[in-house]
Amino acid sequence: MGMQLYQDAEKTLDQLGKEGLLKGEVELVSAQSVTPIVDMTGKGKLQIMNFCANNYLGLANHPLIIKAVQNVLNTRGFGTASVRFICGTQDIHRVLEAEVSHFLRTDDSILYSSCFDANTGFFETFLKSEDAIISDALNHASIIDGIRLCKARRLRYRNNDMNDLEDQLKQCKDARYRVIATDGVFSMDGVIVNLPAIIELADRYDALVFLDDSHAIGFMGENGAGIPDHWGLLGHPRLIISGTFGKALGGGSGGYVAASKPLVEVLRQRSRPYLFSNSLIPCVVAGARSALSIVRSAEGMVLRERLWENVKLFRGSLEKEGFEIAGGGHPIIPLMTFDAVRSQEFASLLVQNGIYVASFSYPVVPAGQARIRMQVSAAHSVDQLIQAIDIIKNVAGDCGISKVA
Repeated sequence: MGMQLYQDAEKTLDQLGKEGLLKGEVELVSAQSVTPIVDMTGKGKLQIMNFCANNYLGLANHPLIIKAVQNVLNTRGFGTASVRFICGTQDIHRVLEAEVSHFLRTDDSILYSSCFDANTGFFETFLKSEDAIISDALNHASIIDGIRLCKARRLRYRNNDMNDLEDQLKQCKDARYRVIATDGVFSMDGVIVNLPAIIELADRYDALVFLDDSHAIGFMGENGAGIPDHWGLLGHPRLIISGTFGKALGGGSGGYVAASKPLVEVLRQRSRPYLFSNSLIPCVVAGARSALSIVRSAEGMVLRERLWENVKLFRGSLEKEGFEIAGGGHPIIPLMTFDAVRSQEFASLLVQNGIYVASFSYPVVPAGQARIRMQVSAAHSVDQLIQAIDIIKNVAGDCGISKVA
């Protein structure tokens, strides 16, 4: 009967295809950019406008980052061949942790191989059966999986609904520790968390706030320090912040948790993804440090200003054309299509017409809420944005994507 698994896998794939839920992969044969070269099956290699990368500031192929990576490859080698507590800690790991802490105004920070590992590594380390986690219904899968790994009581509140959050907090007033877990930006909708209201409730009910700020670090807020910066809450003692270097901060890999020094030190001693995974390779550390330096510089300020100008133009034009666009106030711009099969067809036609986008459907988003999630970058030119808008407008009619009445 063991071979039955293979047959069932084939049936699963067939069913996903029929439901329009089968996810494909387009191969890039160039560096990540707003105009990468992709290998289109049967059509050869084509240059295309990219509107689905997390490359918010356009730093993925920035020359200063590339130079920093090349330099450290020559001096520190490729891999660490060890975990941190054996012989995998180089001085540059500590320097990057100090720079992240300074940027986010926390006491300390700890590096992980990804933000997924950072999120799964936190909850199991600290929270037991006598504790409670109150989690937003639309949190990222990494938070959900992290919560599953611990034995704490689990409560869920409706997305960004502070009344429901308070109701859940009242239900766990007897818990030893209470942790509110939330994304900083809900990535399928481009919705920004109401952090001031969450902090107010955390103060009232003596809870901590675990914030995954992956889709905000580098460009949200006056200094680019993410959602706490956006809301004027940098350095708040109730905040525990996780994030990634894999999006605006160069688009590479690696994540972190930034918090109080004792909490971070306990993670170093007991967090399993940290203890049992190789440390970040030196070139990733160098790239992340270079990206942070750019974000903190005058160039970073210019890039953020350009990004928000591009967001205003792109979102405003699509809404003016009558498309239903979810979210607001963020470079994530979800064009709602609702039907999964139609959404895949729309994405395919857009790719064929020169715009690289991806269709999102169940289980990534709720059933019946399929969408084309587009993301604007500071590296997009105004001409590219206008050209993309025209293509979207023309292609929508070809596959029956309706506009708001």
